[in-house]
Amino acid sequence: MKKLVLLAVVIGFFGCKEQAQKKEPVKKDVVATVQQDQKKFPENLKKVFDAHGGFDTWKGYRSLSYDLPKGDIKETHYIDLITRKDKITIDANDVALGFDGEQVWLSDPKGAYKGNPAFYHNLMFYFYTMPFVFGDEGINYQEAENLEFEGMSYPGIRITYDNGVGASPKDEYYLYYNPDTFQMEWLGYTVTYRTGEASDSVNWIRYNDWMKVGEVVLPKSISWYTHEDKKMIAVRNKVSFENVMLQKMAKDNGFYDKPEGGNYVNGKK
Repeated sequence: MKKLVLLAVVIGFFGCKEQAQKKEPVKKDVVATVQQDQKKFPENLKKVFDAHGGFDTWKGYRSLSYDLPKGDIKETHYIDLITRKDKITIDANDVALGFDGEQVWLSDPKGAYKGNPAFYHNLMFYFYTMPFVFGDEGINYQEAENLEFEGMSYPGIRITYDNGVGASPKDEYYLYYNPDTFQMEWLGYTVTYRTGEASDSVNWIRYNDWMKVGEVVLPKSISWYTHEDKKMIAVRNKVSFENVMLQKMAKDNGFYDKPEGGNYVNGKK
């Protein structure tokens, strides 16, 4: 399982900064679903997974897609849940970008794309697939201090990473869940990318708008909050996910490959 992509709240529509991909390149496609050792998960995290349909159920899916509306522009995101190959198509200006398992590529015939494909290609995937991405390998779990919000006390799980996992193993994440239902309610995260130094500045996203997709429960929308320390103040921006589809079959060979005329972001063509 791969390290979560680093996230920061400054990128365009979302108010999030695009972040570099966190996964080691996948050298070849994986046909069989990887079996996860459930025993490594703490009991409270197992209950969170169960509240969202179950980790084993999630691992039975292979392909995910969803639309991300951004004003008059629509992005469609496709992800292979096993290999973590991905592809984004943007309906304006015929732009596409993705990760073919080894390299990130961009197809932008009109020169209209202003973002950084290496940062953005899988950014929203990690936001969207909470809490299941916290079942990735190389993760450590600890109990976190409760989060207080509007009279509710939310228990938390502190998530850290093994050395060598991802580009910045010093990042930390905090999953907070409803003590009655065990559904995920908040995500806190620090960002150390580029500095290499641990940070105590935590960004906050609220997860309180869920929907059933297939046999699991995934976000319908998520909201970034302004805050002072751990005191939430107000919604800063909200992102919605539309036309979500989960499938148990992989896309056709070549679906995530760089199209003719596209370029790898490291300059190769």
